[in-house]
Amino acid sequence: MDVNQNPESHRDPDEEFDRGLDLDVDVAVVGGGIAGVSVAGELARRSRLRIALLEREAQLGYHASGRSAAAFLESYGSPEIRALTQASRATLDEARLLSPRPLLWLAPPNHAPKLAALVEAEPALRIATDDEVRALCPVIRPGWSELSAIEEGAQDLDVAGLLEHYRHLAVAGGVTVHTGVSLLGGSREGDRWVLRTSLGRVRARIVVDAAGAWADDVARRCGQRELGLVPYRRTIAVVSAPAADRSWPLVADIADQFYFRPEGDGLLISPADETPSDPVDARPETEDVALALERVNAATTLNLRHVRTTWAGLRTFAPDRNPVVGFSDPGFCWLAGQGGYGMQTAPAMAALAASVVLGEPVPPSLPASLPDALSPNRFAALADQESPRSL
Repeated sequence: MDVNQNPESHRDPDEEFDRGLDLDVDVAVVGGGIAGVSVAGELARRSRLRIALLEREAQLGYHASGRSAAAFLESYGSPEIRALTQASRATLDEARLLSPRPLLWLAPPNHAPKLAALVEAEPALRIATDDEVRALCPVIRPGWSELSAIEEGAQDLDVAGLLEHYRHLAVAGGVTVHTGVSLLGGSREGDRWVLRTSLGRVRARIVVDAAGAWADDVARRCGQRELGLVPYRRTIAVVSAPAADRSWPLVADIADQFYFRPEGDGLLISPADETPSDPVDARPETEDVALALERVNAATTLNLRHVRTTWAGLRTFAPDRNPVVGFSDPGFCWLAGQGGYGMQTAPAMAALAASVVLGEPVPPSLPASLPDALSPNRFAALADQESPRSL
């Protein structure tokens, strides 16, 4: 469950192409968030390819990744997301990036069947009694939740540590990192891609589009078909909460109306909003912060009022809300559409994308069917099915 922290400044994406950079590499990864950094690191670990990582901003992880305070939740998302999450745990444990924080799911009126179905499908969950709910988080209003469930193995995830883990892996493996580089266009010339950037030309056998909310824009600039990726704004606030206890779990309602968890001596809250947006440097809206307060107060006895800080970020989804991994055309590989699951799935997503780029089998920790399920070509097939038949 990714949330986003407040950024600072960003560069003009359309600055002139005039700085004379001339690179010739095997793989050019476009996008320096967790997707791009992790696949660059994984490719460097598993191969001797020449790899360049291109990031528009002045720093890596500036947008959704750099603002994330993610949790590791095995019961969160589609079956494909849950498989990716579970396959990521070994790497996150080994890198010591997880710390325990249970997840408490609440089901408001008329939503108990949805939570019951999730408990049945996900072994990481179990039904919680009212006494257990009160013990975990005593401020939940009695009777507010018709059904509750606990994921005892849920964890807080060290986002900065995860970005640094893969950045170090990439640099140690010889990846050249170029920040402040805007992609102006790209074309296929023979067996190579030629990318025109604000710093010069980059030639590569393979381009990996890991540009987050800008992934469709990168594809369009390279003459590729856009996939219909949609960024959605998500709002976060940290509020004063004298009654809060740092041992409380992450609390979320199965109707996707709010979530909250301790944050220092306060509480991090969100209305779990999803407002469609252009790919921009997202900012919070006052009414969304007010909605978060209203929803959390309705479900608890906290009576939250004082807002300390707010921010917003973009979570980008494909039309079916699953990630996109794979080649759409020769040499053009997608790694995009992670939505709110980018951090908790990053190790498995990077491993899968690296296998696709290298032409290797699916990692044994992942279902063999995953490349087809996440392929960008699934949208072309859907479009063909929906097209009217000719007479």
